[in-house]
Amino acid sequence: MSKKELDFDYSKYAFHDDVDYVFTTQKGLNEDVIRKISEYKKEPKWMLEFRLNAYKTFLELPMPKWGPDLSNINFDEITYYMSPTETKGRSWDDVPEYIKKTFDRLGIPEAERKFLAGVGAQYDSEVVYHSLREDLEKQGVIFLDTDTGLKEHEDIFKEYFGTVVPPEDNKFAALNSAVWSGGSFIYVPPGVKVDIPLQAYFRINAANVGQFERTLIIADKNSRVHYIEGCTAPIYSTHSLHAAVVELIALEGSKIRYTTIQNWSKDVYNLVTKRAFAYKNAFVEWVDGNIGSAITMKYPSVYLLGPHAKMEVLSIAYATDNQIQDTGSKAVHLAPYTTSRIDARSVSKGSGLTTYRGLVHIAKGATNCKSSVRCDALLLDDESRTSTYPYIEALEDDATITHEATVGKIGEEQLFYLMSRGLNEAEALNFIVMGFLEPFAKELPMDYAIELNRLIQLDMSDSIA
Repeated sequence: MSKKELDFDYSKYAFHDDVDYVFTTQKGLNEDVIRKISEYKKEPKWMLEFRLNAYKTFLELPMPKWGPDLSNINFDEITYYMSPTETKGRSWDDVPEYIKKTFDRLGIPEAERKFLAGVGAQYDSEVVYHSLREDLEKQGVIFLDTDTGLKEHEDIFKEYFGTVVPPEDNKFAALNSAVWSGGSFIYVPPGVKVDIPLQAYFRINAANVGQFERTLIIADKNSRVHYIEGCTAPIYSTHSLHAAVVELIALEGSKIRYTTIQNWSKDVYNLVTKRAFAYKNAFVEWVDGNIGSAITMKYPSVYLLGPHAKMEVLSIAYATDNQIQDTGSKAVHLAPYTTSRIDARSVSKGSGLTTYRGLVHIAKGATNCKSSVRCDALLLDDESRTSTYPYIEALEDDATITHEATVGKIGEEQLFYLMSRGLNEAEALNFIVMGFLEPFAKELPMDYAIELNRLIQLDMSDSIA
């Protein structure tokens, strides 16, 4: 069966707009560029100082000496800030027409109408639209783009910003700290439960651009929130860089679920640092889907700081030709009676490479901890590859830790059985892959599960001769 016969259309994601940006910095990075970004945003002095110190750290830190080869990244050819509009819309009517058309094609207004409590949309360097349901605003919930969060809630912002992921953490966290723009700022007051998801959508439009959003979510005592983000970009002949930082703070008794569905084009380097602090009786969930990009390096982690804190990570990685999905998770147990569970699944086809890198650390004094890690990989052909690098360090003898890893391959007998029941080869392959990924898909809202299935089908179409 040919790809054409499957009749799928990539244009929903692959298009780009011709835009006259209202403000852009020159290519490359120096102190002058950082000062211009901060001045344009009218930031307080302490934030400019934070950026400049982070830039110095960026220059000092080496590139990662492990994992995929990042030597093709040319920091001097990247544009670090591009603003498509001078205003941020609180109403959809406030958004420039060409941007509205872009997000209409991507389904953002439709998604908001259907089931979301709030929506944010970022286009290159700036958030262009943000809204929150009135009933949540009346309960004191804050859901803003991060720049507006800094301006309107500086006291809360300054208390937590950069405390979970400091610039010194790694070179790309330092780069983000120096040039960050956009992202989401969320604060949920004590006892408030936001049961309907908040969403942000991140779109890279221009070539050779860097997107460096910074997301900060604080769930106060006994609160609850679910945040979903989606990501896309058009295809160019040169690479773009996405280097985000996400900081989650789950205070006592709170629960945060963070869901990501990324479908970056295959010319994007996706190098992201995501980390959470979970305090006493708090629960943090990462639901992480990685499809697309040239290289992804992403390892959502949770530091379990209080007794009885819990974390769960459910992730998938799908690597097709010339893609590297280097993903995993970290569970750092720093308090007694803490629990972690990591379930990582990957699918590789063609020259695609998936890698799981994981860490489970049980600190001295963190007694009666439990951790479970499961890594399952599915290979679609003889060429595809997968690797697993688990690291377990237990400094207490009473810890209960399990690790399980499997690698499987689709057999001809499986395909024959399904095809004998009336499925064609493409449908049979998709059936097997989606069954393998079902634990992830069932955790998504219905619209997102359907979209995940569609994205897998698009890539699966290339598997059919």
